[in-house]
Amino acid sequence: MENKKEKRKKVICDLLNDEFYVPMKEKELVMMLQVEKEDREEFKRLLDELVVEGKIQITKRGKYIKADETLAAQCIVGTFLGHAKGFGFVETQGQEADYYVPEDKVNGAFHNDKVQAALLPAVTGKRQEVEIVRILERGTSKIVGTFQKSKNFGFVIPDNSRIAADIFIPIERSRGAVDGHKVVAELTSYGGKDRKPEGKITEILGHINDPGVDILSIVKGYELPMEFSEKVMKQAERTASEVSDADREGRLDLRELTMVTIDGEDAKDLDDAVSLSVNGEEYELGVHIADVTNYVQENSALDREALKRGTSVYLVDRVIPMLPHALSNGICSLNEGVDRLALSCLMKMNKKGEVIDYNIAETVIRVDKRMSYTAVKKILEDQDEGMKAEYKELVPMFEQMEELAGILRKKRKKRGSIDFDFPETKIILDKSGIPTEIKPYERNTATKMIEDFMLLANETIAQHFYWMELPFVYRTHDNPDPEKIEKLSLFIHNFGYGIKMNKEEVHPKEIQKLLEKIDGTPEEALISRLTLRSMKKAKYSVAGTGHFGLACQYYCHFTSPIRRYPDLQIHRIIKEQLRGRLKEERISHYEAILPEVAKHSSETERRADEAERETEKLKKAEYMESHIGEHFAGVISSITNWGIYVELPSTIEGMIHVSKLPGDFFYYDESNYEMVGQDTGKRYKLGERIEIYVDSVDKVTRTIDFGLVYDEEEKNRGFED
Repeated sequence: MENKKEKRKKVICDLLNDEFYVPMKEKELVMMLQVEKEDREEFKRLLDELVVEGKIQITKRGKYIKADETLAAQCIVGTFLGHAKGFGFVETQGQEADYYVPEDKVNGAFHNDKVQAALLPAVTGKRQEVEIVRILERGTSKIVGTFQKSKNFGFVIPDNSRIAADIFIPIERSRGAVDGHKVVAELTSYGGKDRKPEGKITEILGHINDPGVDILSIVKGYELPMEFSEKVMKQAERTASEVSDADREGRLDLRELTMVTIDGEDAKDLDDAVSLSVNGEEYELGVHIADVTNYVQENSALDREALKRGTSVYLVDRVIPMLPHALSNGICSLNEGVDRLALSCLMKMNKKGEVIDYNIAETVIRVDKRMSYTAVKKILEDQDEGMKAEYKELVPMFEQMEELAGILRKKRKKRGSIDFDFPETKIILDKSGIPTEIKPYERNTATKMIEDFMLLANETIAQHFYWMELPFVYRTHDNPDPEKIEKLSLFIHNFGYGIKMNKEEVHPKEIQKLLEKIDGTPEEALISRLTLRSMKKAKYSVAGTGHFGLACQYYCHFTSPIRRYPDLQIHRIIKEQLRGRLKEERISHYEAILPEVAKHSSETERRADEAERETEKLKKAEYMESHIGEHFAGVISSITNWGIYVELPSTIEGMIHVSKLPGDFFYYDESNYEMVGQDTGKRYKLGERIEIYVDSVDKVTRTIDFGLVYDEEEKNRGFED
């Protein structure tokens, strides 16, 4: 059955394909098709989608016409990604490889613009080149950067290195900004062949050296919404602070069930609790997730804001929440000793970790104890007698949880689940936001245990709804490209390893076997990184196509509705199904909205990841400013044409520029991932341990430059530490 969105697309295509159709602009089409005012944004999105799909085209004058199949075959539509040196790339949806745009073929495109590009004649052995022929939609309207003032005008030097041109600011539009101010500039002109882009200052964030301005600049640069509107805040404040009798009505009452939350010490939004009992040969595991949808109604101001944000963003000095704290730290937080509403996945398992029965239910719960990862680790891993005495009533349950988690992990491993155990970064700041310590954040028994339970609940929920054939949002991870795996296979053959492929496909178990074989070997770091780079990125999708990394057919995100919109969305679907309300009309509704929810959620997740990485890079650069000249031992983590990247045990990464490698002229041997000396044959390999000194730091570009320590005696002494 065609949904509403597809019907609208068909109407547009039929109109444009009509022999009497006269090319029209968007406004004229709106009038012709009598599009209601409130539907016009959606109508514009449909036009864009049809252009991207190649079903219609847009002329240089902005008029929509039917698709020319010959022209469409020679063109691609995608997003332009700029580069500081003037060239760029076009990234297309659903395609891993992007297209190269030479500097003289950019034709006025700006970073993040949606563009139409024509394929240029292929050059053997090189990336496919394209020329931008049409800018379909501008993707950048505001620029964050540093203001430089001249007598009668100024410039904004963009923080984002992908924007190659400085922005010209007329003095009357500078709002009194002075040299060194961090500003937000709104573009008034995108410039041209011989003309710089032009803009006006809309916000002065503060001086470049003011505390907090560095992170704020990143927040503004990624257009992360910080403040909630008055309407959203008022709606949050009106939310009940306690669970009412009416809310408890009709729910499964689990308040007598012993359960705990296990989180980091500083966590405030506690959205998942766990319970476990053992009955003979069976485990009865409960994963209880805060019922956020009870307080965030569909299409309310809160819901629209949550969808817009897509996810909470965790920066080094702050959290930008998806929902206001009145909800996430209040009625939707599973605080100790109070009644809370939840969606519970109650799973019964045998000793092999197989789910033999389960129940998904709306529940009312009461958490017995708010535990931390550190406390549970001390009980289970360190056998801390004081901690065990303090929580003696819960210790047996924790020990059973550890036992079950071990069974589940073993089961996942057996089917081929891949675990890249690269440490995350923990950055400790002082009150002024200055980094005082940077170290790897290691997973422990407690963090892994909760991860195991959440994975199982996510799989169980996804499988349940997959077989019901209802609209749903899945978390998918596609199989790697055969070419990348083939390239990896050829490389690791040099070390005596192999990967079996079946019909150009690899099973995740083969990747897992490889990681096990290289564990503890000198080449582990090298092969692990190359294997990770061969993988695709996980995303949200309405099609349950499976998760390669977890080696499972059914997977979703169910366990964090406070901080991820897809979880909130599927909670709504689950509740409607449980209440018998998922009839034809509601199914059609979800079929219409979920593709955009999945796409938008994937985009906001990517934006959040990039912003989080940039704040980490910034604080790492700031930290290393006070260590210039000092020596550190590290591992070569990446090699490019322009240099060698070295990662330190603290997770800080810097680069040794190729021109600073002593004793020879070096070039990059891409096939072997090595930097090679032209005359001496000296080789630097991925995963090789070397000693460096900190040469320089650039906080603006968030980069750290290393130099190579090449005195053999000093080098050996450094590695013994």
